[in-house]
Amino acid sequence: MSYSKGDLVTRYSYQHDILFRVSSVKKELVDLVGEEVRLKADSPIDDLKLVEERELQKRRQQGKESEEFSYRLFRQDYQLLKEKRQYQATDGFIHEASYFQLPAKVLHIDGDAMYLKKCIELYQRIGLQVHGVHLYERDMPVRITELIEKIQPNIIVITGHDAFSKNKGEKQDLRAYRNSRYFIEAVREARRTNPNLDQLVIFAGACQSHFELLVRAGANFASSPFRVNIHALDPVYIAAKVAYTPFMEKVSVWDAIRTTLTGDKGMGGVETRGLLRTGLPYMEET
Repeated sequence: MSYSKGDLVTRYSYQHDILFRVSSVKKELVDLVGEEVRLKADSPIDDLKLVEERELQKRRQQGKESEEFSYRLFRQDYQLLKEKRQYQATDGFIHEASYFQLPAKVLHIDGDAMYLKKCIELYQRIGLQVHGVHLYERDMPVRITELIEKIQPNIIVITGHDAFSKNKGEKQDLRAYRNSRYFIEAVREARRTNPNLDQLVIFAGACQSHFELLVRAGANFASSPFRVNIHALDPVYIAAKVAYTPFMEKVSVWDAIRTTLTGDKGMGGVETRGLLRTGLPYMEET
């Protein structure tokens, strides 16, 4: 059977566990990217199965239910943070006060244009200001400094596709990863512009990325501690948690990853201060 770019397939050898999108076809070998997880792979043509419409709809419905569950968890956290801000701004609800907020600005650099679109939709739904840029992973270290200087973000998300291959090396061998080295180099470049982990917050990584080296390079949060796949939207929830936490409070690693679809097997990091600043009074324009 022949396949074309954009076809949705699964793999027989992995019991059809992950839905993939065909990115390119090279004779008998097909390059694949995860449709919901940030995984990059290749496969012989005879190991692939084209996903029928009925199965596709079932998978997408299950995926949507998981995404909505994470969104509801985030909204619960957001509501608690909002009530706490109102309590503090009104001195325990004693005074009436109209306050304003200075929200964080996010630079989201993504190796997948379709994922970037989905992430921007979630940022907008959450209410965060985001500047999204699609770059191939190999170009991220080269372009990131100019983007930081132009956009002046408070939070940077560096993500795309990755994969760890046991056939290419051990877990600590960077050569065994498809794109981790580009994410690591991009983090290092970003840290040259601002080495302070609380002034510039960085999430970096994708499926099965080299978590330890990403954190060592300067990422506040990264994937993937247990080399598992991460969901396409997980980096957004990390960024949102930091963005909506007051700057006088810390974001624990558990709080940051609690609303992600992947959890602590796919996400980790270090304690980081929040970035939200509240001021008063709010002066309406006349």
